[in-house]
Amino acid sequence: MTPTRPRCPRLAFTLAFSFALWPMLAQADGVTVRYDAEASPFPSNRYTVPDFGNATLRRVNLPKPDCAIRPSDCADIDVINTLDGFSTQPRITVPFTGDIDPASVNSDSIYLVNLGDVLTLRGFGQRVGINQVVWDPASKTLAFESDELLQERSRYLLVVTNAVRDASGKKLKNADFLGGRDAHLRELRDALPMARGGGRAVVAASLFTTQTATGDLLKIQRRIKAGTPAPMNFMVGNGGAVRALFPVAGLQGIQFNRQTGTAPTFTAGFLPTPALQVMPGAVGHVAYARFDSPEYQNAAKVIPPTDTLTGNPRPLGRQALTAQFFLPASPRPAGGWPVAIFGHGFTDSMYGAPWTVASVLASQGIATLSINVVGHGGGAQGYLNVLPTAGAPVQIPAGGRGIDQDGNGSIDSTEGVNAAAPQTIVSSRDGLRQTVIDLMQLVRQVEVGVDVDGDGSRDLDPARIYYAGQSFGGIYGTILLGVERNIKAGVPNVPGGSITEIARLSPSFRILTGLSLATRQPVLLNLPPTPELPVPLNFNENLPLRDQPPLVNTVPGAMAIAELLDRNEWVQQSGNPVSYAELIRRDPPLGHAAKPVIVQFAKGDVTVPNPTSSAIVRAGGLKDRVTYYRNDLAFAGNPGIPKNPHTFLTNIGVAAAAPLAVAAQTQIAVFFASHGATVIDPDAGGPLFEVPIQGDLPEGLNFIP
Repeated sequence: MTPTRPRCPRLAFTLAFSFALWPMLAQADGVTVRYDAEASPFPSNRYTVPDFGNATLRRVNLPKPDCAIRPSDCADIDVINTLDGFSTQPRITVPFTGDIDPASVNSDSIYLVNLGDVLTLRGFGQRVGINQVVWDPASKTLAFESDELLQERSRYLLVVTNAVRDASGKKLKNADFLGGRDAHLRELRDALPMARGGGRAVVAASLFTTQTATGDLLKIQRRIKAGTPAPMNFMVGNGGAVRALFPVAGLQGIQFNRQTGTAPTFTAGFLPTPALQVMPGAVGHVAYARFDSPEYQNAAKVIPPTDTLTGNPRPLGRQALTAQFFLPASPRPAGGWPVAIFGHGFTDSMYGAPWTVASVLASQGIATLSINVVGHGGGAQGYLNVLPTAGAPVQIPAGGRGIDQDGNGSIDSTEGVNAAAPQTIVSSRDGLRQTVIDLMQLVRQVEVGVDVDGDGSRDLDPARIYYAGQSFGGIYGTILLGVERNIKAGVPNVPGGSITEIARLSPSFRILTGLSLATRQPVLLNLPPTPELPVPLNFNENLPLRDQPPLVNTVPGAMAIAELLDRNEWVQQSGNPVSYAELIRRDPPLGHAAKPVIVQFAKGDVTVPNPTSSAIVRAGGLKDRVTYYRNDLAFAGNPGIPKNPHTFLTNIGVAAAAPLAVAAQTQIAVFFASHGATVIDPDAGGPLFEVPIQGDLPEGLNFIP
């Protein structure tokens, strides 16, 4: 029998060809992760080059845009490309060929796998989830952060599975991400067996290496320990003619002539000597001395980068710093008084907060020691006039570290702590690190011997050095506690990190973020002025806080702002206290002991918002060490309590808040007096202090309206 021929051969061929192509058409019609010249998952080692001088064996090599159109981005990339890896708290972006269902994005469908420290394989196999998820329909890009701080100097595999669904609920299709023969793709292929899809197909992946964050300060610490500095010089009164040691009972006052202009011009005021009587008679003497500290910052207020494996940061000179002492009135122990270094906050100086805590510390037999932060305390020509009740005034260099960085003739309260243009992305990273270097040098001075009164005996005990600091002092203090081995216990008060996140979330500092967006080329501001922000510095980055549902972005310009904020945080990680928190107790550096600490912070802090404090605690595994001040309860019980609890430790001048300040200070003093063994509840079991914090770490802002 002769086969029947199709009536329409062309139609039959078309149908047969279509069926043959069906698998490929289905694949083409599905949503996949993009891998092309314009977009692919980030971060990725495809944007690095080999560099065997670095501990990561890499160096970042981002391409530049058109620098005539985007000069600010080019200036930032010049700094980024000196780093040896990607951020340890990265904002990860994944572009798609179509729309996805954001509700399908979670730590089961997308996650990270740690492939270990590049040199030691430490951390190999650890799985890390994701958080703060944003879906941007306009660009079809998914953005999120790692759920925890990533280990530095380590390789991470980003895994995207088909548990992520497209907008119609279908599984993602497999992306062609292994084509090519370059070294990065070979490394990615070798890493894929670690993806462990949990029964889900792996449809896309990326491999990246995290940066070295803590190495420079640990190297500098070792260099400082290897040196033996000259003793501190207390003969600094009246040009070297008078020992700067003054009994509190014989003080009429101390006038601070702060240099506020380059003319030079000065602003006069008196130091808060009445604060020394919070515990009457506890402080016996105030003293001042000078010492030299190595200067690692250049004129632009940047510490020049060095190879993170084979290199060593080198000092560019030395600087003379002024130190301020408060000595207890109690008899000096045989080995000298225990000493607490106290770090002041942003815009403050050693002539502010340290005075408010010295009396309570002295009541427990603890001396207080402080210096000015980089960029703080006015200009270098500032001076003190010590006015004794009997005898002539004594003039002392005030140790101001501010500079006229912008050339306008004035010296503002923090001028010089940030890096100068075009390296503004560095921000306060190296001002913080230089301050830590100065504090490590101060510790070394105490170790070799401090003789305040000139009798040939030690006045401070080198075996009992402690640290406490408020706000900015809690920030650089957390870094110090991570890298300085001879501080025996510490109390960071209201610390937070990163600085980028503090500035973004805090109403007190958000205008500074707006200013940075306004001064970029091109400008990144994306909102018109409001009554609260009448100047054109308004913006909306549209980023969720931790543990919130995925956010669908509908704000034009928000993704560009979020990318910039991520780059800022990336560059500044070596000056971020979150990077050093683990070194304090959970994983101390080689040769260091774990330190007892208390982390004091307050619910609803407006200046350093709660999520930034929680970030430090979470990274350091320090939740059991948190003392949480419930300002919401305190304010509800007494409206005389400030709504913003940021200065709860030092509010001795506010009648309603003073008892709480003394109580929090007493917790610190008893902790140090016991060598870090005793943690008291500041309100003795009352509701205003949780010791330790109860429930989950606060991830909301919790501001009192």
